[in-house]
Amino acid sequence: MGTRGEDTREKIMDIAQGMILERGFSGTSIDEIIAASHITKGGFFYHFKGKSDLAKHLVLRYLDADRSFFAKLFRQASDLSEDPLHQMLIFLKLLADAMSDLPGTHPGCLVASFTYENKQFDDEVLDLVNQNILIWRAMFAEQLERIGERYSRRTEIPTSELADMLTSVIEGGIIISKALNDQRLLVQQILQYRTYLRLLYGDA
Repeated sequence: MGTRGEDTREKIMDIAQGMILERGFSGTSIDEIIAASHITKGGFFYHFKGKSDLAKHLVLRYLDADRSFFAKLFRQASDLSEDPLHQMLIFLKLLADAMSDLPGTHPGCLVASFTYENKQFDDEVLDLVNQNILIWRAMFAEQLERIGERYSRRTEIPTSELADMLTSVIEGGIIISKALNDQRLLVQQILQYRTYLRLLYGDA
């Protein structure tokens, strides 16, 4: 259990993240975050130096949550199969199931939101955003490299591009799912990538 101060800090970040995903960073003011958090202005500045500092810590928290979430799914897939291709297919099914279990459409990606509004942030925040994309690429590429050691692809595709394709599928799926208010669209896109891999490796 966290301390009262840690709980307040997390509450501020939860509220800020929800507002930013809904309105954008530029459309969300510190005063609105303070009012929604039911704290004083002094309480906010006790935890964060300002809006840029809040943005940095939001991205750091998002990075940690992303890494933990994907690592957990990869561990589950690894426990269910020793075959790297089957592990990846299981991982994608687990990911689709997790997105299907959300209470509504995916709220959006903070990394994508900050990328769209990149003029609002300093280099430190933008470097963290870029780091998240590179982490996704490395994580997915590592598993794809293992598959490549055992299976040949029907079409020669650089591993980094195949890894980035999954990132694009997830991010694009979030956008169209949210835009059309249809939770199934994100799930469908993840499963389509899963089908693509099966075809790429000859349905091995």
